[in-house]
Amino acid sequence: MTRLRWVLPLAALAAVPVQAATADCDGPVATTLHPAAYAATDARAYWLDADTIRWPKMPAQASYRLYASATAGLKVERGAPVQGADAVLALQPATASAEAAARFGFTSAGAEMRIAASDATRLHGLLIGQLLLVQEDAQGHVLDATYLQHPGALDDLYAAADADPAPLGATPGKGSTHFRLWAPTASKASLCLYRDGMASTESASPLQRDERSGVWQQTISRDLRGNYYAYLVDVFVPGIGIVRNRVTDPYSISLTTDSARSYIADLDDPAMKPAGWDDTPRPPALASNTDMAIYELHVRDFSIGDGSVPQAHRGKYLAFTDFESAGMRHLRALGEAGITDIHLLPVFDIATIPEAGCETPAIPQAAADSEAQQAVVMSAAAKDCFNWGYDPFHFNAPEGSYASDAADGMVRIREFRAMVQALHAAGLRVGMDVVYNHTTASGQSPRSVLDRIVPGYYQRLDANGKVETSTCCDNTATEHPMMARLMRDSVALWAKQYRIDSFRFDLMGHQPRDAMIEVKRAANAAAGRNVPLLGEGWNFGEIANGARFPQAAQGMLNGTGIATFSDRARDALRGGGCCDSGIELFGQQGLLNGLAYVPNARARGKATRRDLLHAADLARAGLAGTLRDYRTTLADGRIAPLSAVDYKGMEAGYASQPGEVVNYVENHDNPTLWDIHALKLPQGTSAEERARVQLLGAAFVAFSQGVAYFHAGMDVLRSKSLDRNSFDSGDWFNRLDWTYADNGFGSGLPPKQDNGKDWELLQPVLRNANAKPAPADIAWMRDAFRDILRIRASTPLFRLASADEISKWLVFRNVGPKQNPLVVVGHLDGNGMAGEFAEVLYLLNVSPDAQTLVLPEEAGKAYVLHPVLAADVAADPRTRQARYALGDGRFELPGRTAVVFVIEKGAHAR
Repeated sequence: MTRLRWVLPLAALAAVPVQAATADCDGPVATTLHPAAYAATDARAYWLDADTIRWPKMPAQASYRLYASATAGLKVERGAPVQGADAVLALQPATASAEAAARFGFTSAGAEMRIAASDATRLHGLLIGQLLLVQEDAQGHVLDATYLQHPGALDDLYAAADADPAPLGATPGKGSTHFRLWAPTASKASLCLYRDGMASTESASPLQRDERSGVWQQTISRDLRGNYYAYLVDVFVPGIGIVRNRVTDPYSISLTTDSARSYIADLDDPAMKPAGWDDTPRPPALASNTDMAIYELHVRDFSIGDGSVPQAHRGKYLAFTDFESAGMRHLRALGEAGITDIHLLPVFDIATIPEAGCETPAIPQAAADSEAQQAVVMSAAAKDCFNWGYDPFHFNAPEGSYASDAADGMVRIREFRAMVQALHAAGLRVGMDVVYNHTTASGQSPRSVLDRIVPGYYQRLDANGKVETSTCCDNTATEHPMMARLMRDSVALWAKQYRIDSFRFDLMGHQPRDAMIEVKRAANAAAGRNVPLLGEGWNFGEIANGARFPQAAQGMLNGTGIATFSDRARDALRGGGCCDSGIELFGQQGLLNGLAYVPNARARGKATRRDLLHAADLARAGLAGTLRDYRTTLADGRIAPLSAVDYKGMEAGYASQPGEVVNYVENHDNPTLWDIHALKLPQGTSAEERARVQLLGAAFVAFSQGVAYFHAGMDVLRSKSLDRNSFDSGDWFNRLDWTYADNGFGSGLPPKQDNGKDWELLQPVLRNANAKPAPADIAWMRDAFRDILRIRASTPLFRLASADEISKWLVFRNVGPKQNPLVVVGHLDGNGMAGEFAEVLYLLNVSPDAQTLVLPEEAGKAYVLHPVLAADVAADPRTRQARYALGDGRFELPGRTAVVFVIEKGAHAR
C-alpha cells in the first residue's frame, strides 16, 4: 500500500483564495465560499490525539486513507475512487495510548490507526479544510467514508491555548485594543469594526494566526472603547462547504440589540460603573455553605407587576434600585428574617427574549378553568418579553431585555451592576443561575456562536457526529479544555467584575467534576473570597454513570465543597416525582399532603403504613443533610447509615458534608408547592389548612442541615395555575403580587404544550374554591414563613458545618417500626457550642389532627417554646397551644404545626 501521495502541497490547505471584504461585515451572517460536493455529515471516527485515529466498529485488517480538500471538493461514491482530493494520506495500524484510551473509553472498539510520524507536523493544515477517512478495497474503491470528530487532535495540538494566561476577546487599553479569538480550524479570520450597533462597518482587518495556540489575533493602534465589532471566520462545515461566518465574540462582555454585534469595553473603566460602585460595601462571605438561605428570583417576575415601581423600571435591573418599592420592602424583610442570598434566574445574554419591540399580550377575563388565557399567552410566546432564560447566547454579557436601552452596550453593564449594588446595600448576597451545559443552537443557526467558529468542537457529539440534546438543547462539551476554559473564565469574570457571590449551575451533572473544581478555584481567586457553587447534580443522558468522565453529579462531588440539589426529601414530602402526569398527579401523595393518612379520592387504598414510614425516613435523611454516613434508627428497626435507605433504587444518603447538599421542596421547575398540594390534598381541604401544609414544607427545608433553598413566592403561596413548566408561559402564569392580594391560582388552564394532555383532570381542580387563598391566608403564610426563617437564623444548630458535628449533635426521636410517622422529631444538642440554646427540639406534625408523643429521653428538661413562636407577635397562634410535660416527656402538638422547643443555657427544669 502506498504510504503517501501528494496532489497539492499540504500547506496549500490553509490558503482559501477568497479575500475578506468590508462588504462581508455588513452582509449575510454566513456566505458559502465553496459548496461541498459531498452531502453526508456523519462523523463516526475520532481523533484520539494529534496522530491516532479510532473508527469504532470497523475491522482492523483493512485499508484506510485520509483524503483532504481545501475547497470542499471531495466527491465520494461507494464502489468508486474518491475524486477532488488535494492530498491523500495512507494510515498505519496503531494502538491508542493509555491516556487516549481512557479519555475515549466511551467509544466502541474498532480500527485504530495513525499518520506517519514524519507527517504529524502537517496535521494543522489537515484540520483546516475538508478531511474524510475512507475505507477502500484493494482497487482503491470506496467501501465506507466518514468525517472525524476532531477535539482529541485539537486539544493535543493546541494545548497552549488553554494554558495561555492572555485573555481571549477584546481588550482595550491606552492607545490600542487587542483582539484574540480561538479558531484553530479556520483558514482565515478577520475583524469587522463598527462605530455603533447600527452603522455600516468602518473597516475589515485580517487577524494573524498563532500556530502554537490556534488563536487569531490583532492589535489596533486605537483605544476602541465604545465601539462594536464582529469576526469573519472561514471554516469548513460538513454538508455545506467552506463558509464565511460573520459571528460575534464568544467572549463578548456586552452587545447591541439582539446580540447582533459585540461591544468593546474595559469593565474597570469608571464609565462602566454606577455611582458609588467602588465604595459600596458588600455583605461578607459566609463562613459555610450551610449558612446560606437562598431565595430564587426571576428579574422580570420581580417587578413587572409591581405598581410601586416606576413604569420604566418594571421588569428591569433598575427595579432593584427602587428601595421603597413593595418588592424591595419584601426582599429586605426576608433578609432581616434570615434569607442570605437572592439567586437570580439567568441574567447572562439570552437568545429567546426579543431585546427590542417585545410584546405584552392583553389577557382576557375568563373562567378559572378556561383555555382562553393560555391561548393568548402562547400566541405571543415567541414575541413577548418573558422567558426563564435557559437559552444562553453569550455567557459573559448581561441580558439586554432587562436593561433600559439594549442598544447601548454600556447601559446593560452599568444597570446590572446597579442591581447587584442595590441588593448588597440591602444586606443580601447575589447568586446567579448559569447555564454552561448547553447552547441555544449549534451548527449554522444564526443563534449559534461557538459552533460557527470551531465547528464540531464545543458541542458534545454522539457516535454519528450529531449534537447530543439530552439537556433539552444542544449540549456543550465541557470535558474539552477550551469549553472548560470558557466556563472557568466566565464564572471568574462574573465573580470579579459584577461581585456575584455564588453560582447555581443548571444541569451541573453534565459537566466533569474536575472542570467544576477548577471553576471553584478560579472563582475564589477572582473574587478574593469563597464563592459557593451549587447545582443540579442529576445523573442522566449520554454521560450518565461516568460514561465519559467523572461527573459533577450527586454522590460524585464528595470533598469538593460543591453542593447538589437533593431530590430525596423533596419527593418524600411532596409525593411522586418531578415529571408525573395523568392520575399520578393525584395518586402519588407525600408526607406533607396525606400519604396513607388523609388519602384523596384518587389515592385511596394505594398507600400503606409502610409507604408512610419510608417517606418519614427520607424526610429525616433530608433533615440530616442527606449524609451517606449519618446513622439513625430506620423504620425497619435497623440502626444504619442513610446510604442504606432506598430512594428509587439509589442510596438516599449520598453526601459527605452538609455544605454539599441543597434542600428544597419548590423551585422554578415543575409545579409550585401550592399547585402540587392543590392536586394531592383532598379537594375539601380549606385554603387555611393548605397554607399550613405549605408552611410545613418550608419548615422541613429550614430545619434541614445543608443549604436552604426557597422559590420566590413560596412564602406568599405562589401558584402558576398548575403549570408544570412555565419557562415560556409569559408574565401571566409567572406573576408575583407584592400586594399579597392574589397568588395566581385559577388563572386559566396552563399552556397546552406541556399540560394539555391533563387538562380534563386539571379543570375541576382549578374550579375548586378551596384551593384559592384569601389575602388573609397569603399574609399569614408571609409572616409565618419569616418566623421559620428567624428560628433557623437564631442558632447555629440548624446550620452545622460538618458531618462530624451533625453525627454528634443531631439525633432523631420517634423512630423505628413503632413510631408515629406523622410527627418527625429532631433533637439538637448545643452544649459546648456558641448560641443561647443548650438544646433544641423540633417537632413537625403533618397530620391535620393533634398528636401526642411521649419521648422519655426528653423528660425532666427545662423546655420552653422557642421565643419566636412564643412571642405575642408570632404569626401562628396555634403553635402556642403546644404543651410539654416534663414529668414523662409528653408533647401535645396541634395539627399541622411546626413546633420548636428550646432549653436556654443555664435554665433548669422546674
